[in-house]
Amino acid sequence: MIISFLRAILLYGAIIGAIRLMGKRQISELQTSELVVTLLISDIAAIPMQDTSQPLVSGLLPIAVLVMCEIAISVGMVKSALFRKWICGRPILVIRNGKVDQKELRRLRMTIEDLSAQLRQQGIAHMDDVSYAIVETNGSLSVLKKPAQDVPTAQMLQLDPPDEGLELVVISDGKIFDVSLSLCGHTREWLDGILEGQNLSAKDIFIMTANTNGGFQITKKEEP
Repeated sequence: MIISFLRAILLYGAIIGAIRLMGKRQISELQTSELVVTLLISDIAAIPMQDTSQPLVSGLLPIAVLVMCEIAISVGMVKSALFRKWICGRPILVIRNGKVDQKELRRLRMTIEDLSAQLRQQGIAHMDDVSYAIVETNGSLSVLKKPAQDVPTAQMLQLDPPDEGLELVVISDGKIFDVSLSLCGHTREWLDGILEGQNLSAKDIFIMTANTNGGFQITKKEEP
């Protein structure tokens, strides 16, 4: 029982490390090669995790090989557009100026119901409102509305709103995040000065956010 537990922990850590090496993506953003490697890793890890008679290296070695192959493919896609096209395919335009390209839909084996559902998920009820809709290489649908249907920007309205800067959490449940402080352009000395001015310590704070403009917001811990 203890051996099975330790093997599961080790393989779990190995899978997390493998996914971290392959890069940060959401499941919906995985390219074909990344999805295949992810599925294979989960299947390979399950074998030595369930069968303790299998040596642990029989799971770790194939995972390492798959990760190295995926990294090599990723490097190849960065260096060669042709190789990337061969691995991932190309973006496909399915709507142009409100008109559906039926030929491309058939090639993608996508029904008009599938297309309509994805448009509705992006808040678009009528295809006539779409200037361009593109099926990306990862299968997601990118939509550009017609200018008349798009939400007006501040630039269109000739407004100049103030830049509120980047806001990040610098204290969470009494713990200080130095990385967030650095990204906001602040130091521990700046934070200590703010806390001293508020007559607080980090352990008194539930959450504190700060932005690059020097603003901050503090929520104190509530009494239990």
